[in-house]
Amino acid sequence: MSTAVIARQPVLADRFFSRSLTTDITLVLVGALTVGILAQVSIPMWPVSVTGQTLGVLLVGGSLGMRRGAASMATYLGLGVAGVPWFSELTGGPAMLLKPSFGYIIGFVFAAALIGWLAERHWDRRPVLSFAGFALASLVPFLFGLPYLAAVLGISDLQTVLTYGFYPFIIGGLVKWAIAAAVFPLAWKGVRALDERTQD
Repeated sequence: MSTAVIARQPVLADRFFSRSLTTDITLVLVGALTVGILAQVSIPMWPVSVTGQTLGVLLVGGSLGMRRGAASMATYLGLGVAGVPWFSELTGGPAMLLKPSFGYIIGFVFAAALIGWLAERHWDRRPVLSFAGFALASLVPFLFGLPYLAAVLGISDLQTVLTYGFYPFIIGGLVKWAIAAAVFPLAWKGVRALDERTQD
């Protein structure tokens, strides 16, 4: 099967919803809301809280695919900056741009795009590839979050940046990565079983 054909195969959301502009917009908004809800599952810390956002990003991106996943996270970011209080601890508004944690939210857009792109190529259907893909996507927010945190706080020492913005999130990140990486192959297994039962 060619790469072009594989890329056209549906992601998980497409197995349950017919593609249309209305459906896509609805799924994008539901994805943003999902991350907003999980953001409230929070352990307050300074300068960055531990939240359920990353799990939501992985689930949304993997379910919706690259374009809709990225659009969903861009919607989450844009409406949050506009004032919708769905960032962690029910915060929102333009002042969030000055928060040390905002770089991670920027990274969510690219994390969702990456795992969505991989899901379109069936990485989410195979356990080994799923674990690899979700691991890669889990690291993306740090690529944006750590430099942003360093810039906002005026920190130039790498060890201090990692102490504030990376080390506290290792255990939680591993748990969220493992959950997302396990859920998708199981979900696809269920879909295949349902398809086989329908054909019988």
